[in-house]
Amino acid sequence: MDITTTPLPRRPQFDDYRQKYADYFQMSRESGIIEIRMHTNGGSAIFGPKLHNAWGQLWQDIGNDPENEVMIFGGTGEAWIGGFDTKAFAKPFREWSSQEAYEHYYDGIKLLENLVFNVDIPTIGVINGNGPRKEVALACDLTICSDDTTFSDGNFALGGSAPGDGMHLILQELLGTKRAAHILYTNEPIDAQHALALGLVNEVMPKADLYKRAQELAKSIAKQPRAARRLAHANIQRPWKRRLVEDQGFGFANQLFGSRLE
Repeated sequence: MDITTTPLPRRPQFDDYRQKYADYFQMSRESGIIEIRMHTNGGSAIFGPKLHNAWGQLWQDIGNDPENEVMIFGGTGEAWIGGFDTKAFAKPFREWSSQEAYEHYYDGIKLLENLVFNVDIPTIGVINGNGPRKEVALACDLTICSDDTTFSDGNFALGGSAPGDGMHLILQELLGTKRAAHILYTNEPIDAQHALALGLVNEVMPKADLYKRAQELAKSIAKQPRAARRLAHANIQRPWKRRLVEDQGFGFANQLFGSRLE
């Protein structure tokens, strides 16, 4: 076979992966700005193993499509995530097989890893209310939130497990060791205005204005030269890459190991 004449593999096509992830994400794209909203049956997303897995796969397709220039990612309805799939999580973690535990670990690692390492375009996180797993939006280059949003991590205080699935890294990086420790141990929430003052988010506004503002930011960023946009993103994401390489696997392994011992 003459490899010099072999065509390059086909890149992901927007219409293909929009349909592929339709049960979990609503997507639109205009002038290179891709807007993604989590959902379950058109309302606020319900968190479960399938969404947990879909996140990491989504980032791979988004990052491998050269037609994407700026990404907006957020939730649907009144909540960032509106609840848990209790049936899917009914089996205690200590009863999971080693393969089930590994798959959960793998998906948990890829949730943030693929966002940070595979999506090479500017990113804007839109937090439209309360719910778990806000680390996804907080790891974006810019993050805006609704004025009724609060921030916490209930893994330790409420769940009785080590805080290690990602939010702890965000709090340590953005708020510092002491503030993060207090939140992780007590689960005392930070309201939106306090989060703004502490540097956890960039802007706070009414829920109805969030996506309009995200589009304004995205269009402003998209006006800059393509190389400048992508290299700016690389510089802005550098601290997250260091943090994930150094600490993510360690923290998540501790959380899962502690849960398995109970």
